[in-house]
Amino acid sequence: MSALSIAVQLAGGIVLAPLLPGLIQHWKARLQGRRGPTPLQPYRELRRLWGKSSVEVEGTGIVYRLAPSVTAASLVLAILLVPVAAHAPALGVGRDVLALLGVLALGRFAVASASWDTGSGFALMGASRDLTIAVFTDATFVLAVAVAALVAHTTNLASMIAGTAGTAVWSNPALGLAAAAFALVVVAETGRQPVDNPDTHLELTMIHEGPLLEYAGRDLAFLQWSAAARHWIVLVLAAQIFLPHATSVWAQLAVLPFALAVLCGGLALVETTNAKMRILLAPRLLAVGAAAALLGIVSWLVQVS
Repeated sequence: MSALSIAVQLAGGIVLAPLLPGLIQHWKARLQGRRGPTPLQPYRELRRLWGKSSVEVEGTGIVYRLAPSVTAASLVLAILLVPVAAHAPALGVGRDVLALLGVLALGRFAVASASWDTGSGFALMGASRDLTIAVFTDATFVLAVAVAALVAHTTNLASMIAGTAGTAVWSNPALGLAAAAFALVVVAETGRQPVDNPDTHLELTMIHEGPLLEYAGRDLAFLQWSAAARHWIVLVLAAQIFLPHATSVWAQLAVLPFALAVLCGGLALVETTNAKMRILLAPRLLAVGAAAALLGIVSWLVQVS
């Protein structure tokens, strides 16, 4: 079980992560009546970018050059932190959810710092919007996982998966409210509509893509893979903590691919049925999620008291 958990965690997070945005784009095109790209299109783009040389913007320094590597390294560490099943080995980095939040914030900070280094107006605009939304996203993230932490009596992610397994804990509405809050976190973290539009190429409207405008070649490949790795991390957390799942570790591992596919289909459906909202309305949407998570915390505390 331990060996299989490690294999799924490393292979899924590092190798199969680009397949998740590929599936979302493929199913989104199908829902819109288009043929669309294959789910393997992200791998083709990464291979194309990896074969090209990087671009050095005139006037930039070490911050610009190191940002892609720091971002990719932080996402690799985040993958090591997120277990794919209960009782999975810690891989020497622990399983604390607060450490995960810090690592994800480090990757976002590296990209934002690179935007300041280039001095590009569109990159700075995208970075400022990304950081603004991140403040509300992280707050909702903390409140949502706080409900699961109360259920499991720990902030250890593997123990949280075990604590939210089965059907007994779902009799209380707390986890359902936390799941609704975390669903908004997934949309924001993956840069999906209605918070952001990953298909846009208009500099005045893009958010997550804005800070990447100055990069090319292998640097851009690192950043695009990091974005795909964020999909893996938040979707695994959603599947293994905020959706009802079995108590058996073997069953958790067996159902995980199907749960991820369903979540990708859900994101494709949300993008198809919702237009991108105004940037100032995105914090209000996440505030609704935070309020739902707070209600979940109150609901659980009332039950245990």
